[in-house]
Amino acid sequence: MHEPCLLIGDIGGTNARFALANAKTPGFTNELTLQCVDFATADQAIKHYLKQISASAPDVISLAAAGPIVDRQVRLTNNSWSIAAQALSEEFSISAVRLLNDFEAIAYSIPFLSADDCLPVGQPDPEPLDVQRFMVGILGPGTGLGAVGLKKYDELLIPITTEASHTGFAPETQIQTDILAAMRERFGRVSVERLISGSGLENIYWALNYLHKEKYTQLSAAEIFAIANDKNDSRISEAVQLFFEILGQFSGDLALTLGAENGIFIAGGIIRRYPQLLANSGFRAGFENKGRHRSLMEQIPTQVIMHLQPGLLGASYCALELFRENNGK
Repeated sequence: MHEPCLLIGDIGGTNARFALANAKTPGFTNELTLQCVDFATADQAIKHYLKQISASAPDVISLAAAGPIVDRQVRLTNNSWSIAAQALSEEFSISAVRLLNDFEAIAYSIPFLSADDCLPVGQPDPEPLDVQRFMVGILGPGTGLGAVGLKKYDELLIPITTEASHTGFAPETQIQTDILAAMRERFGRVSVERLISGSGLENIYWALNYLHKEKYTQLSAAEIFAIANDKNDSRISEAVQLFFEILGQFSGDLALTLGAENGIFIAGGIIRRYPQLLANSGFRAGFENKGRHRSLMEQIPTQVIMHLQPGLLGASYCALELFRENNGK
């Protein structure tokens, strides 16, 4: 018998990351990142990857993609690829194909993260998740804002996908109220994602300059974070502080909505690159500031996912489960 080839991927607007899942326990090897623009379709990228690592034809394909999965199909939010599970099945002559939303895949990774893969933010110190039952929430600002829950019930892992990022922004301070008013003039309706994302930080910085009638120089989120890290611009520091404070407020709202009493996990490169800025911000204060439920919020741990590829890790779990189902194991 040949060693099974469990192909996994995590595909975004710019990068397509592929790897081979372990056939016995969640995890992966042979990771390779490709540029989506270099390939017309996902199956072309997959074939290139398999050739690059000299792998056999896949027995299982499990792909996470940045877009909603509808009828086992996904159109990538920020690139031209469309991926259909049926088409992949036909192209590679296998039935074991699964498509996942990228945050659904990250959710599946949570039980397999080690203590070193997560960085606690504030108190309380997190405890290991119960092997039988737990409820957690996962969110992450990037190009947009993803939010999902994960429930463990005996042997089942149940992801709870949401569009919580598109709920309306609810300000909790005067400056937040003023920012909302300024952004309403610009956008009309203002969702949470308008503030908690890469472009959201840019929007906050724009609004502060607008409100203070200061000269505005357009900066990217990366530039704003870099300047804030150097601590040499008070307005930029204020923008970043507000970003983290509002991130905390939304994280608390998500915990209450999902009943995520076992913790909130924050994913994405934006937060992972600047953990000290987060730790020194009003994130945790925003998280706990829930009026009559403050005592409940104070007991819920918050952590940053420091694992570099949680989406691939979650996809590896799904690939392994799919392989077992198709092989009666």
